[in-house]
Amino acid sequence: MEHSSPEGLLRNHLESGMRRYMRIFKDMVLINSHTENAAGVNRLGDYTAKLFSQLGFTAEFVQSVVPEYGRHVALRRSGSAGVTIGCVSHLDTVFDPEEEKRNDFCWRIDGDRAYGPGTNDIKGGTLVMYMMLDAMSAVLPDLFNAIDWVLLFDASEETESDDFGELCIQRMGSNACACLIFEGGEIEDGMYTVVVARKGRSAFKVKVEGRGAHAGTAHHQGASAILQVADVVKIIEGMTDYPRELTCNVGILSGGSALNRVPHDAEAHIEMRAFDPEALENGIASIMKLQGYSSVTSADGGYRCTTTILQTRRNPSWPANDDTARLFASWEKGAHKLGMRLRPERRGGLSDGNFTWNHVPTIDGLGPVGGNCHCSERSVDGGKDQEYSLISSLVPKTLINIFGVLRYTADYMKNAR
Repeated sequence: MEHSSPEGLLRNHLESGMRRYMRIFKDMVLINSHTENAAGVNRLGDYTAKLFSQLGFTAEFVQSVVPEYGRHVALRRSGSAGVTIGCVSHLDTVFDPEEEKRNDFCWRIDGDRAYGPGTNDIKGGTLVMYMMLDAMSAVLPDLFNAIDWVLLFDASEETESDDFGELCIQRMGSNACACLIFEGGEIEDGMYTVVVARKGRSAFKVKVEGRGAHAGTAHHQGASAILQVADVVKIIEGMTDYPRELTCNVGILSGGSALNRVPHDAEAHIEMRAFDPEALENGIASIMKLQGYSSVTSADGGYRCTTTILQTRRNPSWPANDDTARLFASWEKGAHKLGMRLRPERRGGLSDGNFTWNHVPTIDGLGPVGGNCHCSERSVDGGKDQEYSLISSLVPKTLINIFGVLRYTADYMKNAR
């Protein structure tokens, strides 16, 4: 590798800046930004805006539609070529301050691992985004200054993000050529992964009304809501169809109020996921057909249980598509130029990409390699471990992203002429 080549100059810039980048990483991780800690989320948002202002970005703060949550952050830097690229991360984590304290879960370095809340999901992704733009501004200023950059940070990705999806689409605009999402990545058999599809998700609440009765003296008059919800749960779990990559999961089940009472109410909280939008819609329709379903009657025939189905949330599927495939091809070629290999990944979890892909060509998983996302516990025997990112993945992932942007924008501007 020639030190005067773009790769050599970029790598030198990144490696010489690692001490500063790691200080930034530590600063972000030490800010508790649990979704419901609005003050902490806003503090991290302010820190992020100030950090990127050093690269010429101006900030806009948009309050989440949920008043108890913090502010989304939108940063913009105008370019000269009329080419817009959006970069997406989020500010919140799933860890409240009590959990962090209880499990002694804080910033620490252990070998190649940087541990701490959000190190992989997704403060490490925000750091890679910053490293990418910092290196481009220093080494590839013509490219950096040509692009209209729009950076978007979700205040509530871990819980509610419908309004943020709309914000992304509005702020990137109709002429955006790419949306880059910096959720954590993986490495398998020496190949880094890039996410090109994600399952959609629909959530439901199943409520069953039965009839209470004394369990000893009037059992025959009771209609068990728990028995009824169990039948509904069995039907819904049976809708899982692995060949179609459709899954149903009953995550929460509750009912009844006393051991000596036939339970008069029960409920279940359920989610369904699928990559294929049609499979997801068909699955949703199948669940909604259980509206009013009844299979449990009191022994005396006087009462029949009733089932109510409420759809509580819907996240659209992000299926494989040509626009994402073209983006991935640019990233793959950029990685190849660096002597690295990429593998496309279809991921079952959600991200903000579920809301952007059908408006702006989108790829995901551009952050560092890591593991144990959403995990704060650790044990002496190693059976439990906390969330981390691999420090050694920061520079390679940053370089892959830079060369992906370089390749993609060159092709895009050539085709636009």
